[in-house]
Amino acid sequence: MWCELTNRDAEQQPCCAAEALRSIRRVNVDGVTVGLAMLDAIFEEVASLGISAQEPLKNELLRRAKIYNYVPRQAEDAYAIALLREYRKGV
Repeated sequence: MWCELTNRDAEQQPCCAAEALRSIRRVNVDGVTVGLAMLDAIFEEVASLGISAQEPLKNELLRRAKIYNYVPRQAEDAYAIALLREYRKGV
């Protein structure tokens, strides 16, 4: 079940933590497999932005992933690289 938020973009967000947990994808981050929530939605949103340059794309993917997932500060670069790799697999 998804909740519709009323804002100018009318983005869909999970109703609760349990719903977000159902959308976890396993990703290899610097040799460690981690579970990241909401990646399909994040990738769809970022694709709609039309960002093609690598650094801005990595930054946007990481920024959005951190909304739903804990990303240790010291591992942000590794997460950004992993997110970009996963994003490019699907695009």
